[in-house]
Amino acid sequence: MANVDFSRIQSLGLAQQDKVKDTGKESDLAQGDFLKLMVTQLNNQDPLEPMDNGDFLGQIAQFSTVTGIEGLQTSFSDFASSLSSDQALQGAGLIGRSVFAPLSDGLLTEGGSISGELTLPTSSGDVSVKITDSSGQLIKTISLGTQAAGSVPFNWDGTLENGELAPAGSYSINAQALIDGQNFELDTNLLAEVDSVTLASAGKGLQLNLKGLGSVSFSDVSRIQ
Repeated sequence: MANVDFSRIQSLGLAQQDKVKDTGKESDLAQGDFLKLMVTQLNNQDPLEPMDNGDFLGQIAQFSTVTGIEGLQTSFSDFASSLSSDQALQGAGLIGRSVFAPLSDGLLTEGGSISGELTLPTSSGDVSVKITDSSGQLIKTISLGTQAAGSVPFNWDGTLENGELAPAGSYSINAQALIDGQNFELDTNLLAEVDSVTLASAGKGLQLNLKGLGSVSFSDVSRIQ
């Protein structure tokens, strides 16, 4: 039988353990059990084709890799749970506050206003924001004139074209810009109040439930007011 260099085994951190780790599953194989099986394998190997040290250490390295991967999976799972809990606490602190989120509808409160920001990809000499009601009727056009590329703030004070106040409710906000002779619709982030938060299923993260406007992902929020 080929001589086994146990000092090399110890250097790999795989010295035999006297006590088997209790994982709650009898089928789980600890490092000590693995080494016992390896020694048994060596004692019963074919003397005409003995296993050399390289093969033996290769099997140990494979076992160590699998064990390490399982440990990483557990660590990452614990880390993800910690992040979710921390995110939930942060989200709870947003209740009652206002955030800028990618929305096309805004909520007008009694005597209030709707504020937002549009994203302009390049400068334009004619930027406007159009407000329509629930029936699709255009009730107000806000001209922002010439604007440079970037984020452009806007505000609708709730007045109609005739100066009267619009009733409270949800209104559609459509931003447009004239660029190179063509009219382009622009993305908008509207200011909305956070009514509650929901810790969604894995992969979706924290959801912010906005007052009267549905929910958005916390990761989509561009700014907290």
